Amino acid sequence: MAEYGEWNLRGATLSDVTAKTEYGVSREFVVNAIRAGKIECREGSQWGNPYLRILRRQLEQCFVEEFGEEYLMRLRNQAELGKVKKEISSLKKKLGELQNRKTVLEELLKA
Repeated sequence: MAEYGEWNLRGATLSDVTAKTEYGVSREFVVNAIRAGKIECREGSQWGNPYLRILRRQLEQCFVEEFGEEYLMRLRNQAELGKVKKEISSLKKKLGELQNRKTVLEELLKA
């Protein structure tokens, strides 16, 4: 099912916990899809806490079958909007710091 090397690509896999935060699906949904053979998984452990590592592509396929393409697109757009807002906030903060520094430097040059 998985293409060669897909498990090693950045962003191609996610944990069941990340699936819950990004897509709003429960661990039970993921486990049921694994048992049905729709999703491949690998088990992992971080600091003694077990998790399931799954392929994002397969989860999204299963998600589309269950909830529809429109719902998946809405979730993706919401996630991208959150990232854009965070970036804008970060840039505004940096701009404020640079403007303050500019003011200080201009005052030093006047003296």
